[in-house]
Amino acid sequence: MGKSKKLWDFSRERSKKKRARITAMLIGLVLISLVVGSWPFLPQIAQADVDWKIIKDLDLKAKPLDIAPSADGKWLFILTPGEIFIFSIPEGKISDRIPVDKDFDRVAPLPRPDMFALTSSTKNALQVIQFETIYKFDLTGLPFKGPQEASVTVAVFDDYQ
Repeated sequence: MGKSKKLWDFSRERSKKKRARITAMLIGLVLISLVVGSWPFLPQIAQADVDWKIIKDLDLKAKPLDIAPSADGKWLFILTPGEIFIFSIPEGKISDRIPVDKDFDRVAPLPRPDMFALTSSTKNALQVIQFETIYKFDLTGLPFKGPQEASVTVAVFDDYQ
């Protein structure tokens, strides 16, 4: 009798483990079916389009080789064979042109906004260029001291409001 009781306990133990495995599988199936069934109601990852527009279209009349922005983001240096166009981003126009050797093929910004570097892979050369913006004022009809054709003009804006 003792032996059959042990077998009975062993088979009962086995059936408990089997029931636990079956219960775990059923719970897993129920959870999977809940997730799959509720999928249409869950928030989906949004698909978005990109809205874009062309702000400026420049006709350079030369092949652009490289471009680089200034450190402050106010200028865009456009290298073409033999010339650099300095594009003023706030004004939206090419403000100046700098003649350079035709062998230069790369332009790179430098930490200062008024400087950039040019490199030539054929000549193994590097040039650092610094530029300065010169502002012109129309002074016709305004009071002045000294010769009108002076090379330097000091303007005082003391009545500016």
